[in-house]
Parts: sequence; C-alpha cells; structure tokens
Amino acid sequence: MQTFIGNIEARLDEKGRIFVPATYRKILAESESKRIVMRRDADNECLMFYPEEVWNEKVEQLRLTLDEWDPEDQLILMQFMADAEYLELDSQGRILLQKKNLETIGAQNDVLFVGMLNRFALWAPETFANKRLSQSELAARLRAKMSKKNG
Repeated sequence: MQTFIGNIEARLDEKGRIFVPATYRKILAESESKRIVMRRDADNECLMFYPEEVWNEKVEQLRLTLDEWDPEDQLILMQFMADAEYLELDSQGRILLQKKNLETIGAQNDVLFVGMLNRFALWAPETFANKRLSQSELAARLRAKMSKKNG
C-alpha cells in the first residue's frame, strides 16, 4: 500500500462537504477501500481517517489488548468506537463531515489534510501550525526515537 504523505489545504463547502485530495483518493482506490472510517483523535484536536482495512486492523489490535469482561476496558472500547463513523466518498470524491466534528477541531472554512503513512488527519490549519515542532526540535526528537530503535 502506498502511504499518505504531505499536507494539503482544502475548503469546506456550505454543507460541510470537502474534496478528499486526489492523491489520497488514488491511494484509497488502490487499496480497494469502499469506505473510510473517521474518528476524533484521542490526543490531538484533529480527525483521523483510516481506509477500512487499516481501521479493521486497529480494531483487532484493540480487541486483543482489552479484556471484554473488565468494566474499564469496556468503557475504553465503547468510547473509542463511539467516536468513530463510516464515511463514503461521493461520486465527486467528497465526504460529508458533521458539524459537531468540525467544531471539535475548530475548523471553520479552511482545513488541512496531513498524511500519516497508512491514514491521514484533518486539522484546522491554525491548530496544526501551533502544534508543529520547530525544525531543530523535530530533528532532536527524530534522532532520539531512531537511536532507541536502532540501538
């Protein structure tokens, strides 16, 4: 599977529809995903989008990790699943986003698609700009992470 990369600005229409970038639509088509799954991110003010098969892999990992008889695990699972929904691209390559989800990330008219390997995120541009690391901080964190992995 090809990876979702880059950041692409887009504009919502008056109904809350947005064109998924053509490069992302191509990757979705190649993966033969009929639907994508959107969920609010647990840590950041963004929406995450998964091709259906990637979503299914994540859910299976979660299922294997959680104890279905543990009340705390049940709550985690319910909340994780409650914050997700299936979306389908229309014939023009658009998805319809609910107003509550757009409000959650602080999006008005402009949004930013950000590639994340096997998934992509949707941000309000100002929020993403404020969260970005400086170039030197990014380099330091990458070095630290990669040296742990290779060391």
